[in-house]
Amino acid sequence: MTSTIIISICALVLIAYLFDLSSSKTRIPSVILLLISGGLVRLITKWVGIELPDPQVILPVLGTVGLILIVLEGSLELQLHKSKLPVIFKSFWVAFLPVLVLSLLGAWALQYLGFPDYKMNLVNVIPLFVISSAIAIPSISHSSKPTREFVVYETSLSDIIGVIFFNFILLNEVINGHAFLTFFMQLGLEALIAFIATLFLAFLLAKIEHHIKFVPIIFLIILIYAISKELHLPALLFIMIFGLFLGNLDELKGIHWINRFHPENLDKEVHRFKEITVEATFLIRSLFFLVFGYLIRPREILNQESILWALLLVVAIFSSRALILKLFKFRFDPLLYIAPRGLITILLFLSIPSEARISIINNSLVVQIMLLTILIMMVGLMVSKEKKTELTNPLSEPVPAQIQTEPVSQL
Repeated sequence: MTSTIIISICALVLIAYLFDLSSSKTRIPSVILLLISGGLVRLITKWVGIELPDPQVILPVLGTVGLILIVLEGSLELQLHKSKLPVIFKSFWVAFLPVLVLSLLGAWALQYLGFPDYKMNLVNVIPLFVISSAIAIPSISHSSKPTREFVVYETSLSDIIGVIFFNFILLNEVINGHAFLTFFMQLGLEALIAFIATLFLAFLLAKIEHHIKFVPIIFLIILIYAISKELHLPALLFIMIFGLFLGNLDELKGIHWINRFHPENLDKEVHRFKEITVEATFLIRSLFFLVFGYLIRPREILNQESILWALLLVVAIFSSRALILKLFKFRFDPLLYIAPRGLITILLFLSIPSEARISIINNSLVVQIMLLTILIMMVGLMVSKEKKTELTNPLSEPVPAQIQTEPVSQL
């Protein structure tokens, strides 16, 4: 039995690697193939009569660790420079407004449908309106650099905003001035913890000479995140600050006390740390979606009672995205299609207490919205006309030929 499980896990991870290699050519997101593989494993094990341990208990653990590594990987790749400020500013609003507005409207719609508790309505709908960086970031590896950069900013911020908003509503019985004061105090405290922890971890990265150094640091990161979460602090903020600090040492060399870390030597260690983070992210993300695919029941996908609501919500998601992209003068191709729901939606949905669950927001609805948004992204990226080698900025709306006098520089 043990050998069977080991062989199955090894085979599935290798298959996941092949999916990841092929996704840039086929434009099929690897997550679709992972979910299908997980479902096939369930059918095969049931057919041959193999009893596997219930993987449902490890799904939240894999999801949490995967979220940490995905945000860390994304923030390590982001560059903090004055020229990037417009992208950061716009990506924040593109991430923030849909989560806020759609959640508020969705909670009101549930009230209209007969669910009177507006606060609990909010808790249930927020997970549906958070973009999944776990799916979006790997899916745009073939896109232009400005598009990849924007998607990393937007989806990472969407994860952080979604988690903070969800916890704020869930953990405060009454939403009033005191709740907001407490929230901003927690935000400030987490920023302070993030600053101190970041310096400590960077010090360890620079000073540890033992041949094993990256695994302890990764586990320290996860430990700090878990403790911050238990204290109801916005823990993902720490992950993003740490990643941005390490990924932008060259930009920080002008600060006197930063030179104590010897950035020129630390750069080599950061590069190795990035490589290990990417490898670990791939492994955990693959296992998460394989397990989730194993747990999905066909009846949840084909549930006719929820499919209409799923379609209406998907229309609302992409209509609002089109509006916000138009407002900030972004081109629709390919950004309009990149709004998948996935890991963070599942994690937040599983975090809703049973007594706060609303019948209309169920497993079937979450699975259907996730699959529909991923399929729309897949088809959109397949038909996208964007090219990596574009000279003009692929994020901006095209300038009319008669007034375009010189190429627009990339962000």
